[in-house]
Amino acid sequence: MIIQQERISLKHLLTVEALTDQEVMGLIRRGQEFKNGAKWTPEKEQYFATNLFFENSTRTHKSFDVAEKKLGIEVIEFDASTSSVQKGETLYDTVLTMSALGVDVAVIRHGDENYYDDLIQSKTIQCGIINGGDGSGQHPTQCLLDLMTIYEEFGRFEGLKVAIVGDITHSRVAKSNMQMLKRLGAQVFFSGPAQWYDEEFEVYGHYLPLDELVGEVDVMMMLRVQHERHDGNESFSKEEYHQQYGLTVGRAKKMKEGAIIMHPAPVNRDVELADSLVEGYQARIIQQMTNGVFVRMAILEAVLAGRA
Repeated sequence: MIIQQERISLKHLLTVEALTDQEVMGLIRRGQEFKNGAKWTPEKEQYFATNLFFENSTRTHKSFDVAEKKLGIEVIEFDASTSSVQKGETLYDTVLTMSALGVDVAVIRHGDENYYDDLIQSKTIQCGIINGGDGSGQHPTQCLLDLMTIYEEFGRFEGLKVAIVGDITHSRVAKSNMQMLKRLGAQVFFSGPAQWYDEEFEVYGHYLPLDELVGEVDVMMMLRVQHERHDGNESFSKEEYHQQYGLTVGRAKKMKEGAIIMHPAPVNRDVELADSLVEGYQARIIQQMTNGVFVRMAILEAVLAGRA
């Protein structure tokens, strides 16, 4: 007998800590259902979505495009460079306009942390908000696709050892993942340049040198060096970074059997990760991108259900 899980309903998706464990697992499992061919039964004939990206993006932006089209949602195109943003229009007024036009859900990436606070407090804006990344704050949809990928691989989180390595301070992916992985029972470790690490992360895990971690963990989660947030102040070359803090071919050979490599991408090849490892047998980076479509379908379904 096949038991269909209860559908998740969300008003918005802004941060991972706002989700219950049940909601997290429900979204992961619904993503798996969509990946296995499940269909969405919408509550009304037509839905509209818009993807408001004020920072560059390939994977997140286009993943939402594909997810929306797979669900049959009409996508209202938006390009900040040709919009009234160039005339001084604020984010609030952009979203207010989209809501007034009848858009049901807005996916937003913006450089300001917590940009969504004013939007969700508005009594006029009616559309659901999905956070596609806020500054160096959070990236909840990337976190959920990462969790889906880990769950597909191991069937659990409890007892797994996960290393988050690299530019942790500037990474919204790291902040979202460390919170949820600990909550779900994984043991989290950190590594990378000391200047890109903060003691506040000790709540979620412990810092260790990379060479002490590589043979012990189940998941090597490498992070992109976010040059755009450093103002050009990196203290080492790409080659030096790779040898000191990157997953080299030599380090990858020391990984335990069954351990996997993850990266939110785009990958700085031969910096965080050796070029030959990006599509190698240990890597799940392509799977992460694929899973992003299906978990975002689950997120869109849940937020639209919450707006019904």
